[in-house]
Amino acid sequence: MSAVEPVAYDPKTVESAAQQFWDGSQAFEVKENSDKPKYYCLSMLPYPSGALHMGHVRNYTIGDVISRYKRMTGHNVLQPMGWDAFGLPAENAAIKNKTAPAKWTYANIDHMRAQLKSLGYAIDWSREFATCRPDYYVHEQRMFTRLLRKGLAYRKNSVVNWDPVDQTVLANEQVIDGRGWRSGALVEKREIPQWFLRITDYAQELLDGLDELPGWPESVKTMQRNWIGRSEGLEIQFAVDGNEALTVFTTRPDTLMGVTFVSIAGEHPLALKAAKDNPALAAFLQELKQGGVSEAELETQEKRGMDTGLKAVHPITGEQVPVWVANFVLMGYGTGAVMAVPGHDERDFEFARKYGLPIKQVIALKSPRNEEEKHYDPTVWHDWYGDKTRSDLELVNSGEFDGLDYRGAFDALAERFERKGQGQRRVNYRLRDWGVSRQRYWGCPIPVIYCDDCGAVPVPDEQLPVVLPENVTLDGVKSPIKADPEWRKTTCPQCGKPAERETDTFDTFMESSWYYARYTSPGAKDMVDKRGNYWLPVDQYIGGIEHAILHLMYFRFYHKLLRDARMVDSSEPATNLLTQGMVIAETFYRDNADGSKDWINPADVEIRRDEKARVVGATLKADGQPVKIGPVEKMSKSKNNGVDPQAMVDKYGADTVRLFSMFAAPPEQSLEWNEAGVEGMARFLRRLWTQVQKHAADGAAPALDVASLDAGQKALRRKTHETIAKVGDDYGKRHGFNTAIAAVMELSNALAKFDDASAQGRAVRQEALEAAVLLLNPITPHASHALWQVLGHAETLLEDVPFPQADATALVRDSVVLAVQVNGKLRGTIEVSADAPRDLIESLAKDEPNTAKFLEGQQVRKVIVVPGKVVNIVAG
Repeated sequence: MSAVEPVAYDPKTVESAAQQFWDGSQAFEVKENSDKPKYYCLSMLPYPSGALHMGHVRNYTIGDVISRYKRMTGHNVLQPMGWDAFGLPAENAAIKNKTAPAKWTYANIDHMRAQLKSLGYAIDWSREFATCRPDYYVHEQRMFTRLLRKGLAYRKNSVVNWDPVDQTVLANEQVIDGRGWRSGALVEKREIPQWFLRITDYAQELLDGLDELPGWPESVKTMQRNWIGRSEGLEIQFAVDGNEALTVFTTRPDTLMGVTFVSIAGEHPLALKAAKDNPALAAFLQELKQGGVSEAELETQEKRGMDTGLKAVHPITGEQVPVWVANFVLMGYGTGAVMAVPGHDERDFEFARKYGLPIKQVIALKSPRNEEEKHYDPTVWHDWYGDKTRSDLELVNSGEFDGLDYRGAFDALAERFERKGQGQRRVNYRLRDWGVSRQRYWGCPIPVIYCDDCGAVPVPDEQLPVVLPENVTLDGVKSPIKADPEWRKTTCPQCGKPAERETDTFDTFMESSWYYARYTSPGAKDMVDKRGNYWLPVDQYIGGIEHAILHLMYFRFYHKLLRDARMVDSSEPATNLLTQGMVIAETFYRDNADGSKDWINPADVEIRRDEKARVVGATLKADGQPVKIGPVEKMSKSKNNGVDPQAMVDKYGADTVRLFSMFAAPPEQSLEWNEAGVEGMARFLRRLWTQVQKHAADGAAPALDVASLDAGQKALRRKTHETIAKVGDDYGKRHGFNTAIAAVMELSNALAKFDDASAQGRAVRQEALEAAVLLLNPITPHASHALWQVLGHAETLLEDVPFPQADATALVRDSVVLAVQVNGKLRGTIEVSADAPRDLIESLAKDEPNTAKFLEGQQVRKVIVVPGKVVNIVAG
C-alpha cells in the first residue's frame, strides 16, 4: 500500500511554482566576487518583433542548457538578455498600425519578456536593457565622438544601394535580385554623404585573429576570410591623354602585356570628364545609376559598357589602349579602374567579345603535351591559366618577360615600376570601411553638429546623449527628425553660432556590436568598467549562421576598439561560437485561380501519416477538403508554416517544448518541427514523473549498501552510472543534447523493467531516479525542480546541486556477453565472468549450441578471442 498518493503531472502548476521560486530567490543573478570559475554564455539578442518564434526558442534553449549545465559543474554563470530594439521594421509597423515606433517596441518587449520567462530560462534579468534607451546608446555616441577625434570615423560621399520606397541605404546583403530585401523596390545607385568607421585599419588583425579562434566553426572563419579578402598585387599607373595618371590595382601583373583596354567605373572622374562633351556617354552614365552595388549583382548582370574616347598609354609598350566605362566596375572597390586582360579573365573576355575588343594570349603551358594543349582557347582560360601558383605556366608574347612564371614576373615588374615611380607593391582587402549612416528615424542619432564655419563637429560629452524623440508621427515618407527644424536646431560647440544636428541615425549593427560588453557592466558610467575583464571574453556565443559575416565581423572589430580604448584586455570577444541550425516545418497550400499559392498553417490542417510518420494526406480542418503537401522549409511568414511557441507551451508545457527542441536534432543541424515528436516527449516526461511519484509514494528509500547488491541491482546501478558518464560527456564536450536525452530515456526504460521492491532494490532505484532528474535538469528544469523535492530534497536548491559523477566501481561488469563467430559470421553469444580465463571462454564458445552445429564435421584451426567483445572460431 502506498504511503502517499502519487501526484499527476500538471505542467502549468509545476512550471509556475518553479518560476515563482526562481524569481523570489533571485536564483540566476550573479556577481563578480565568486570564488568559482566564471562562465559567460550568451545567445544573440532578439529583435522585439512582437512574439517569439521557434528559432528563438531553439537558440535560447541551447544557451540555457549550456548555462545550467555549467552552473551544475561549479561555475559562476552569466546568462543575460536584452533587446536589439532599433530598426526599420518598427517604423514600418508603426506606419501600418498608426502608432509610434517606441510605443510598439516597448509593448513587444513586455510581451516577449513574459514569453521568455514562461520558458524558464536561467537569465539574470537584472542586467536587461533595450538598445533604444538613451542610457544605452549614450555610450555608443560617446565612443563615436572618440573615434571621430582619433580619425577612425570619417564622412565622405559614397555610392550606395538606395531603396526609394524605404528611403534608406541598404547593405549589399540586403539587395536581392536588384530589389530591396524588405520593400521589394528596384534599388538605385546614389552618391550621398555617409559616415564610416575605419574597419579596414583592422583588416589584417581581423584576418590573423581567426587563427586564434579554434572554438569557432571553420565555415564561419572561411566566410570571414573570404569577406576580408586579402590580396597582394601591384598598383600600376597608366598615363591618359598624356597628362593624367590612371591608377589600377591588379593581383595578376604577369598578364600586363595582355591588356587591350582599361575599364573604369561610371563615377570615375575621367568618365565624368569625358561625358561633359559626349551626350551619349552622359546618358549611359545616368543609366548605370539604376541597380545596386552588390558584388553578387555585378557578377550576374549583363556586361555593358561604352567607349569614353580616351586613350591610356600602356606603361611597358607605350601602346595606346581605349578607356571604357563598364557597369561591373565600382568606385568603391579598389581605384575604380581595372586593367582588362580578356585573354586571361573570364569577365573581361565576355566584355571584349561583346564589343569587338582585341584578345591577346600572354600565358601558355611551358611544355604542351599535344596539339590540343598548344592551341590557345580563351573560352577555357580558367582551366589553363586561372591558377597563378601553377609551375607549368610561363609568359609568352611579353617581350623581355617571356619565359617567366607568375612570381618572377611579379617581382620583375614591381622592381621596374617602383624604380621609375610608376607603381608599387600593395596589399588590398576586399573588406570596405563600415558605412554606419542610415536615413531612417528609428535609430541612434549620430552625435555630430554641422556648422557653416567649423564644419562637422562632434557633440561634446557633456551634451550627450543626443536623445531621439519618441513621441512622433510617421508619414512613411520622411524621417521625423529630418522633418522637424526645431529638433535640428542647435549651436556650434566651438564657435557658438547657429548650427544643425546630423539627422542620419546609426546602422543598427552598431548597437549589436558591443551589447555583449554592456551586460558585464550594468550601470557603468562608460561602456564597460573593470567588471568587463572578469567576464570577457564570452565563453560560449550562440546564434544563426546567417550572422557569420556582418554581425560577427563588426562584433570582433568593436571588441578591438574597446581594447584600444583600454576598456578590455582581450582581443577577441568570444572564445567559442555555436551556430544553430534552422527550424523547418511542413508546408501546405491550395492553388489560387491566378496561379499563386494560398499557404495554410499546419495548425489548421488535419494530417494523415504512415507508419514512419511521413505525411500521406492532408485536409483543411475548416472544410474537410484536401490541401496540397508542399516541401519541408524554414519556418516563415511567407510560407505560413510557423508554429506559435506559446501555443505549444500552453498545450504541452515549457519543459516538453524544450525537450523536443533539444532532442529532434543536434544543435548545428536543422530541426524539423513535428508535433507528433512533441507528443512523444510529453509522454516520456509524464512517464518519468510517474516513476518518481510512485517510488516516492512508498516512502523514503534506505541508504545504498553497494557491497550487498545482487546481480540485478548491480546491473541497474551500472546502467545509471553509464548514463551519468555518457550524458556528462555529451553536455560537456559535444553539445550532444539529443543523445544525452536518448541515454536518459534508456535509463527510464531500464527502471520500468526493474521489478525489485526490496530495501536495496529501492535504494538502487532512488539513485537511478535522482540521476535521471539531475541529468535532465538543464533541459527540463521545472519538472526536475519539482521531482528533486519529491525525492526527498525539499531543503536543497537544485540549481546548486553538483552534476552527478560516475562511480568507476559501478561501471565494472561482473560478467560480459561475447559474440561468437564461425569464420567471421555471427552464430551465437555466451555470457562469462569478466575475468574468465581464455581456455574457459574457448570451451564455452565451441559448446554454444548454435555454434556447435556450424562446427560439425569441421576442424577448428584457430580461436581468436577479443577480450570483452568477440570470439572468432576459424574452422575448415
